[in-house]
Amino acid sequence: MEIKTENLDLEKKNPLALFYQFRELGLFFFIVILCIGVQLRNPSFLTGENILDMATNTSILVILALGMMIVLITRGIDLSIGAVIALSGMLTAQLVAANPTVNPFLCLLIGTIIGALCGMVIGLLVAKVGLLPIIATLALMNIFRGLTFLVSDGEWVSSYQMSESFVEIATGTFLGLNHLIWIAVIFCLVFFYFLNYTRTGRQIYAVGSNPQSAAVSGIKQGRILFLVYTIMGGLSGLCGVLWVSKFASAQGDTASGYELTVIAACILGGVSIAGGSGKLAGVLLGAILLGILNNALPLLNVSPFWQNGIQGFIILLAVIVNAIVKRRVERIHLLRRAG
Repeated sequence: MEIKTENLDLEKKNPLALFYQFRELGLFFFIVILCIGVQLRNPSFLTGENILDMATNTSILVILALGMMIVLITRGIDLSIGAVIALSGMLTAQLVAANPTVNPFLCLLIGTIIGALCGMVIGLLVAKVGLLPIIATLALMNIFRGLTFLVSDGEWVSSYQMSESFVEIATGTFLGLNHLIWIAVIFCLVFFYFLNYTRTGRQIYAVGSNPQSAAVSGIKQGRILFLVYTIMGGLSGLCGVLWVSKFASAQGDTASGYELTVIAACILGGVSIAGGSGKLAGVLLGAILLGILNNALPLLNVSPFWQNGIQGFIILLAVIVNAIVKRRVERIHLLRRAG
């Protein structure tokens, strides 16, 4: 009895266990220290205007990271989101170019539907056909990207072909904040409720934590997998419209490679690629960290050739630290059970 009590006290007092349990706080403090360091080097960093710019530029990443989080939680991955962004953005931009008076909300709806259909195809291949997510999404990434070039015939849709109302979707403001920030906040609130207070949200974690136990308990894994890829596709389609509206340009190579940035935000936020683990707060902080780096490194006059390398090093360091801490915490649990 004394041994068990001693091991329990060890678990409670061990700083590594506390860090792993509340690792979002560690990421938060790292962001604070980083911001202070950058501000000391460049006083224009923490100005109100620059903070709003960072929030605006990070909003699309936050929305996509929410979708990628639930995909990773189910032990999956989606490499096609950049191509879906390009496809939905191109089709919507062509619609606006042909019909300048089209309602902006209809554009958002159409883009979301296009993305959701792409996600459904992936969901069927993963859930019904049984393809590995990395194989299915890699193949469809090339298919969707090819379709984008096909429907555009290699041409761009430029700003002069887009209506002012369409461009204002991502450039307009409400109560002093860019529309993108409001959209990101709304999705964060929706996902927080969905994951924490709905049965389906709990089932998503169950499928990722232990697929065998989830199946025994009656959870329909195929339905959950189909759902998460459909949601990911819908968010990608929505962000395709937001992307084109923000940059007032639709191209065949739009968002090329952006899926890796989204995955990086999730990993930095503590989402496990092994599935079953991930918190919205961590994903949000991971996206914010990448947004800060994208903004701060140019302000510090860091060479563009080094910027990607520095971001990669930080991501690798975060993964290594999480892996080390996780192993130590598991050892503590084993000691407790052995006692």
